Amino acid sequence: MSIYLSDRFSGIEAYVPGEQPQDRSYIKLNTNESPFPPSSGVSAALNQAEVAKLNLYPDPDTREASLVLSRQFGLRPENIILGNGSDELLAFAFQAFCDARTPAVYADITYGFYSVYARINCVESRIIPLDASFNLIPSDYYNSGGTIFIANPNSPTGCALQADQIEGILKENPGNVVVVDEAYAAFGVQSVVPLIPKYGNLIVIHTMSKSKNLAGARIGYALADSSLIADLNIMKFSFNPYNVNRLSLLAAVAAINDADYYSACVEKLVATRSRATYELKKRGFDVLPSGANFIFAKPGFIGGEDYYLGLKERGVLVRHFTKERIKDFVRITIGSDEQIDRLLAETDAMMQTKE
Repeated sequence: MSIYLSDRFSGIEAYVPGEQPQDRSYIKLNTNESPFPPSSGVSAALNQAEVAKLNLYPDPDTREASLVLSRQFGLRPENIILGNGSDELLAFAFQAFCDARTPAVYADITYGFYSVYARINCVESRIIPLDASFNLIPSDYYNSGGTIFIANPNSPTGCALQADQIEGILKENPGNVVVVDEAYAAFGVQSVVPLIPKYGNLIVIHTMSKSKNLAGARIGYALADSSLIADLNIMKFSFNPYNVNRLSLLAAVAAINDADYYSACVEKLVATRSRATYELKKRGFDVLPSGANFIFAKPGFIGGEDYYLGLKERGVLVRHFTKERIKDFVRITIGSDEQIDRLLAETDAMMQTKE
């Protein structure tokens, strides 16, 4: 850190992404990436002719992708904004809807970027603890007095609210924006996008990194009342009007049009999630119910950090968090059946050494 960094950011703790080690080949079950490739339609869209157009700026209004998304969700293009991953849109929401009078409201155990965005935008956070089972209690968010950020399903726990519970939060916060981060909703949670015409204070954020197998393309989008999208566009056009590159926009359109392929990928992962949960519980793990493409599990035979380190030595990466409430857990991405088999085999080998 240099002597020139603004005092506003003294001591700031930046978001720490999952490990991307280069020292050896790992089974990567730590960053919630899909084990499956993009669809053939995406590959076809990213052709040489389109690569040749990279000398030109992309469409700042992302019109084609917005139109295709609007048809998918039964909304209008003005109800949609695309971003460089969902993280950028979350950042825009913190900038647009939080200030000295309006704190950010979110859970104590949730997506780590929320606290970072609050800190870097110099806004107050109102942090609400999850209950003892890591569930979010909707009534804790009634009359919040701030902009609410809810990851549903939550990360890293995988636990989720029902749509009617989120509707209750919307009803009890008519004067504040409620941002529902549905990065993992495609894996088993009812989306609240259908509530958008009814509630002008709702923003729903999606990503194509998880259920569309496009983590490397960095494509996210937000859906909301057109007035809220206009607010987010002020942030976008004040920061980077060309925020989604040409090839990613093409990939987004192709992925939306290849819905059957991605639905099949999601079905496979949900089935593998069920099997992984069953097998780990057989081995004495405490596994929280998950609506995401990962599970949050506490091994019964070893501490969370030691389990993570032991797996890493054996070539399998999972995610460990050091917060006191969750330090005994690890987050395990649901990979292919072969990858989960490897995880289970290495777990068995570790358990044998503890006998």
